[in-house]
Amino acid sequence: MTDIATNAFFDCSALVNIKIPGSVTNIAFHSFAGCSSLSGIYFLGNSPHYDPDVFDGVGDAIVYYLPGTTGWYSVFGGLATTLWTLPYPVILKNGSNFGVHGGEFGFTISWATNISVVVEGCANLAAPVWQPLQTNTLSSGTAYFSDPQWNTYPGRFYRLSPQ
Repeated sequence: MTDIATNAFFDCSALVNIKIPGSVTNIAFHSFAGCSSLSGIYFLGNSPHYDPDVFDGVGDAIVYYLPGTTGWYSVFGGLATTLWTLPYPVILKNGSNFGVHGGEFGFTISWATNISVVVEGCANLAAPVWQPLQTNTLSSGTAYFSDPQWNTYPGRFYRLSPQ
């Protein structure tokens, strides 16, 4: 899904929180207008294009965005924005940093500023043996990880572990 249509959630008073996938690039007119119980809008990707009246009648809801995502300002659609502090680190799967670049597989890690996260790798999930690959300090809440040995395994799996 790349668009949230005009009036998609219009006057949905039961809607309290919503997560917007990173694939959404456009939010149309009055998509969430009148959602009087809405308190948190959580964006998993970069700031999408939006109609200025997207949140008419919502009140004091807060827009949350992940460290490492782009295009965010102090206000989005008339609502205050703030960094989304996650309970654990995540791999950002959207954006140009995810995938193979220059022969190495890589991704952006997002969590909290100046916290260290260990990336561990495993080649067999049926009998997992997780090996630490790299410790990353998340300056500004993000860090980029790349694995130059990813293609020497028939399959390579990753997990994040706070240090």
